[in-house]
Amino acid sequence: MPTPLPKLSAIPQEIAAVGDYAAQARARVDDNAWAYIGSGAADEITLRDNRAAFDRIPLHGRVLADVRGGHTRLELLGHSLAHPILLAPVAYQKLAHPAGETGTVQAAAALDACMVVSTLASCTLEDIARHAAGPLWFQLYVQPDAGFNRHLIERAEAAGYSALLITVDAPVAGARNREHRAGFHLPAGIDAANLRGMPQPATPPLPAGGSQVFDRLMAHAPTWKDLDALRAATRLPVILKGIMHPDDAALAVAAGIDGIVVSNHGGRTLDTQPATIDALPAIADRVGGAVPLLLDGGIRRGTDIVKAIARGADAVMIGRAWLHALAAAGPLGVAHVLRLLRDELEIAMALTGCATLADIRRQG
Repeated sequence: MPTPLPKLSAIPQEIAAVGDYAAQARARVDDNAWAYIGSGAADEITLRDNRAAFDRIPLHGRVLADVRGGHTRLELLGHSLAHPILLAPVAYQKLAHPAGETGTVQAAAALDACMVVSTLASCTLEDIARHAAGPLWFQLYVQPDAGFNRHLIERAEAAGYSALLITVDAPVAGARNREHRAGFHLPAGIDAANLRGMPQPATPPLPAGGSQVFDRLMAHAPTWKDLDALRAATRLPVILKGIMHPDDAALAVAAGIDGIVVSNHGGRTLDTQPATIDALPAIADRVGGAVPLLLDGGIRRGTDIVKAIARGADAVMIGRAWLHALAAAGPLGVAHVLRLLRDELEIAMALTGCATLADIRRQG
């Protein structure tokens, strides 16, 4: 590939929609970074279907509705949010832009968006918080060392994070063939900044006939019985991310979890899972409003947000949508994506006769 182009310093006219950022991002990162940013698991069927599933769902316009005074505000886990668009946790954001997570959080603040910070952030929790001016949630990948998990949670609490989001759908990495073919590696100067100094578990030799997956990679994976200890380690609301089955949603509610993110990890773990928007209705029916539901995966339009709320979500998370913009134009691009989506959401609400998010749910 040619040398990556410089980052954009202004938003050109040809970027009129969120989807326009993908090509701009590809031209501005090297092959190694793009293999990570763009890849899904295996044949990337779920990655593609997350987007395609939204396109298969129609919206029905309504006319002559009085939507004067409409708004996109909501209450979510103790926060009064201006809109239902959250920035999903994304690892190693310095792969996309030198500012990494500190640039993203500044864009979130400018557009009144809640940001969820990954365990695998390339900036420290504290540095990200210093640049924040809005709600921050901390996403935890449960580590083998229980003491280090508590240490991460305590750091997040001390830095002002207001919710703990535990990712439960990636105890092992998916078979991301695109990364393997590209020989993906973290460049010098980019690492998981918040895992520095973490004790490493002993790795005894595999027994004869042992499995690298079952006997090694999954040996320290969290299970339902571990949730009580994690909940006891924090005073924050606890959300589970990665629920795709109604039975797991019911188990989460029974375990006292405060919220659920319907997510297939952006198609990066188990390929051929259903699209999240297709999985959402059955989960919403099972949960029955007991806890807030969020959804991520494939959102590129304000109409997608309307469809998600109509099918049972309280809010949505976006990932690649803003990561592409970060790679193309830094914090300015992230802010632009949030502005585009909020504007499109309001347009779609007006044209479907919905003055509030509650109206979308009632019409859904």
